[in-house]
Amino acid sequence: MSLNDPAIITCSISGALANREQCPAIPYTPEEYASDARRLVDEGGVHIHIHARRPDGTPSYEIEDFQAIRDAIVGEVGDAAIINFSTGTIGVPVEKRIAYLDACRPEVAALNMGTMNYAKYSASRKQFVFNNVFSNPFEEIMELLQAMNDLGIKPEHECFDVGHVGSLAPLIDMGLLKEPVHVDFVMGVVGGIPATARNVAAMADNLPGDAHWGVIGISRAQWLVVAAALTLGGSIRVGLEDNFYLPDGTMARSNGDLIAKARQMTRDVGRRPATVEEARRMLTLPLPTAA
Repeated sequence: MSLNDPAIITCSISGALANREQCPAIPYTPEEYASDARRLVDEGGVHIHIHARRPDGTPSYEIEDFQAIRDAIVGEVGDAAIINFSTGTIGVPVEKRIAYLDACRPEVAALNMGTMNYAKYSASRKQFVFNNVFSNPFEEIMELLQAMNDLGIKPEHECFDVGHVGSLAPLIDMGLLKEPVHVDFVMGVVGGIPATARNVAAMADNLPGDAHWGVIGISRAQWLVVAAALTLGGSIRVGLEDNFYLPDGTMARSNGDLIAKARQMTRDVGRRPATVEEARRMLTLPLPTAA
């Protein structure tokens, strides 16, 4: 990849962990998801990563909540954005995750590529705010990947460390994973790879073949890895799941604020945001058929 390549700008619109006490702009209801989808599309975002919530903000893995959110977004922006569902969670059976993929058929679904300690640390308190084991054994990865293959859904491989990137190779060798793959480096989670420019390059250097790749930076270090990815030829993800703040420390008023900054940074390094048609081609997705 090179600076001449367009960058796909993805928005992680809500997430499952944060709440409005931390950031008032986090959308909860389908209507709020749709309103933010309109803002982010207008600002140059073309790919929307979705965790479902109930209208009270509680995380949900139910078909009806994913469907309501998806329908609201599509009703607002049509095919101007690629829909991507999360499958990452702790304690939710694989069968339940496959059920909402089967019912809703998003174009893309995230697939976490390895087990890890997943924590948040408070330096001021000298303790972990939370500390979990994020279990993603190969058996579950392969079951989800086979379901995505059967349903015609493109996997987005979320890699939290270099070893997760290395885990793509055996799946390709088995024929279960088809190239070119779509990979995002999740950087800045305690227990995973730190969010530095050198580590972005290290992750990219371990990719198989002609993979499409991007970065997901957690917290305000997001902007450091966004800049690194843009200069190295990758794509980028921002959004209220990952980070609430603009580079100057101002809290975002919506996902649109974060997408606008990402668009500006893309242009500042001499690249341009991908159109949704370009993004679908880059991810080897079928183009929508005309009505």
